[in-house]
Amino acid sequence: MVLAGKVFLVRENYDMDVLAEKLKAFRVETENSVEEQEFKLVSEIKDLSTGKGSLEGTFSFDSVFVVRHRGRAVPVPRTYEAQFAFNMYKDRLFLQVYDKKNRANNIANEISKAVFLSLGQVVEARIDPETMRKFHEKNFDDTKIVFFDDMDIPSINKLSLYGASLGNTTLYSDYLTHGKLWYIVLKSTKTGYVFGVTRNCVVTGFSKMEMSEFSSFVRGEILPLIT
Repeated sequence: MVLAGKVFLVRENYDMDVLAEKLKAFRVETENSVEEQEFKLVSEIKDLSTGKGSLEGTFSFDSVFVVRHRGRAVPVPRTYEAQFAFNMYKDRLFLQVYDKKNRANNIANEISKAVFLSLGQVVEARIDPETMRKFHEKNFDDTKIVFFDDMDIPSINKLSLYGASLGNTTLYSDYLTHGKLWYIVLKSTKTGYVFGVTRNCVVTGFSKMEMSEFSSFVRGEILPLIT
């Protein structure tokens, strides 16, 4: 199963015990009417656990989607759960949310409001384009896909390369003169995992692994790349 996550930067460093207390108190209930049916939707944080320089938990939230059944629109409530973790790395506090990009963004915003009472305290983490290039070039032989953005060619927004040993191609060198690395898929020389990462720290694990292994991989290989 493909695993997905995104890394965010917390603009203020927080004591993990204080952070845990604020998150324990988070619970939001809303009333929502869908297709003339009333639903109580709950967002909450559970299963919190603290470790040395880390805090892990599960963000749970309800949503209602509509399915068609014999010509009728039937609203169906569903509870989503996403694991998250706070980790200190080199005196900076990071939040990892393990879900698809859009839901991860929404969860990060909810956590920002729960802890700091406002948006904008949990922000996107970024990998510098030069750091991304150097990381890729250390793994030349194991890179499978490369995307470039910020192109200076008129009417061209992104370019991509697929295949083996992409870094040794003339096209790779040429594309670097026109744009920046945005997304790479490669095989880690440390763990052997195949994964993809974007400059705004969306991470996808394509190898078979448990969530705990994916989380450990993100801490060990992605956090050190962040600007």
